Amino acid sequence: MGPLRRWLSDQGILRIVDRGERLLARLLSLVLLLVLALATGEFLWQLVNDLLSRHHSWVGDALISLLGDLLNLLIGLEVLQNITSYLRRGVVQIDLVLITAMTAVGRKVIVLPPGAENKPELLIGLGVAVLSLALALWLVRSASRALGDSLRDPARTEPARASLDRDPWPSHGGDGQP
Repeated sequence: MGPLRRWLSDQGILRIVDRGERLLARLLSLVLLLVLALATGEFLWQLVNDLLSRHHSWVGDALISLLGDLLNLLIGLEVLQNITSYLRRGVVQIDLVLITAMTAVGRKVIVLPPGAENKPELLIGLGVAVLSLALALWLVRSASRALGDSLRDPARTEPARASLDRDPWPSHGGDGQP
């Protein structure tokens, strides 16, 4: 089989797609890491300036804004954890995605503007979102337990690190040649 035929075979195309996905995931993780580092620096700079300001109030809207910004950073970190988990395992872990979504909905509830209690559709929608995400997470974890998966999976609990395991998508065809 010639090189072009091998590249155009189902296995060849899948190998190209897998490598492309991993390359994009690496690029996205680096870009997100840079954005989060810059945003954290800006958050800390603003916090220090507010702490040093004699006229800054820490109640009401200022506190809600601070919590909203902090939760945005935490959501960004969770998305980064989702990407690094994908790079480690080669699959998207749905429970991590659900937890990230729950954090995002929780942030929305925390930063609701005054007067939102007068919008029952909004409150009902957020309540349904929270319950749906919680139910989905419970179903995923129940299925995971039923299949015998560990709930203390290292991909969920350890910090991002390079995998020492072999690459699940080796660049060679099994004979040791690329």
